[in-house]
Amino acid sequence: MKLFRKSTTKAAAKKSHPSYLAGSLMRSYMVMPGQPVWTPRDYFQFSQEAYAKNVVAYRAIGMVASAAATIPYILYQKNRNGKREIMTHPVLSLLSRPNPTQSFNDFLQALYHYKMISGNAFIQAVMPSGEAPRELYLLRPDRMQIIAGKNAMPAAYRYTVDEKTADFPVDRLTGRSRILHLKTFHPTNDWYGLSPIEAAAYSIDQHNQASTWNQSLMQNGARPSGALVVRGENGGGVLSEEQYNRMKIQIDEQFSGSINAGRPLLLEGGLEWKEMSLSPKDMDFIASKNASARDIALAFGVPPQLLGIPGDSTYNNLQEARVSLWEQTILPLAASTAESLNHWLLPLFGEGLELVPNTDDILPLAIRNQAIWDRVEKASFLTDDEKRAAVGYPPANPRA
Repeated sequence: MKLFRKSTTKAAAKKSHPSYLAGSLMRSYMVMPGQPVWTPRDYFQFSQEAYAKNVVAYRAIGMVASAAATIPYILYQKNRNGKREIMTHPVLSLLSRPNPTQSFNDFLQALYHYKMISGNAFIQAVMPSGEAPRELYLLRPDRMQIIAGKNAMPAAYRYTVDEKTADFPVDRLTGRSRILHLKTFHPTNDWYGLSPIEAAAYSIDQHNQASTWNQSLMQNGARPSGALVVRGENGGGVLSEEQYNRMKIQIDEQFSGSINAGRPLLLEGGLEWKEMSLSPKDMDFIASKNASARDIALAFGVPPQLLGIPGDSTYNNLQEARVSLWEQTILPLAASTAESLNHWLLPLFGEGLELVPNTDDILPLAIRNQAIWDRVEKASFLTDDEKRAAVGYPPANPRA
């Protein structure tokens, strides 16, 4: 199964015509309110072909998700004089144990996996009417259906499991709901995010096909396919039907498969083995596979060096690659999640609350942070509180 297939049919050619695309674009904005909108991509296929069967995508997603989930969050209470850190609060208790089966680290890892595989992640808040949330649950993206509303705002979220559905309405004025939808940007879809797997689909297909080709080659004794040529007295020869069938059965039973690897092929008079396929060197097999692997890593924002992929080194050493991974991929992911929680979850616990990712103890960023602190410390024209604000800390003695 491939993620993408290139069609050469007349119907596909018609769909590529500008007039058809314009009509499709108009129809995408003419979804009537109240109509359910399913994601246009197959989440199960993405999870199987790109995550479960592709080692590069699996490792890249796991590396980003596990690292981002380790970032702790600091809770601040904002007031007119600044903000102060809060050490004990119901929000912190909820986040430390979102539900009976998951810690906050497990919860975030699953959240980031969903978002990178499908481009979407959904969080459900469980709470009595008029009270703050008591538990948070992740809902599988392939089971979620968005009910279209007006002005690109959902009217409701519909979750379906085993033909049982649950609807979660969205307030038409405030946009608030018991469901938080986190999604990546999609340039042509108002309702669902764009999966990085879709951007890397061709490269994932190529990498999977290269692995399949290599496995088939190993199962055939690491020998490329070929043909048995019958040589007669005048340069040509023909086997009888009985000879042909006997030879075919003998090859299938005694010389095919990994168990028969390296077994010598006994050729009778007049038979000659002729190799037909190109060798891996001729096909530039390894270079092509590595190129696909680098494209997959690029789609997930992971430097290829950190995945053990050989090729041109963008960074001088692994330390620079790790800093780039954190600065360009992991920290923006964590900051985006914190911002979504600040907008959706924290107002249910009171005013002026803010979650901020704490990056002080992240080892790959320690050298960068130290350089920033040194520059701020040497800035004699700044007061102590201004220096603290410059590196993201509240005033030392905030006024109430």
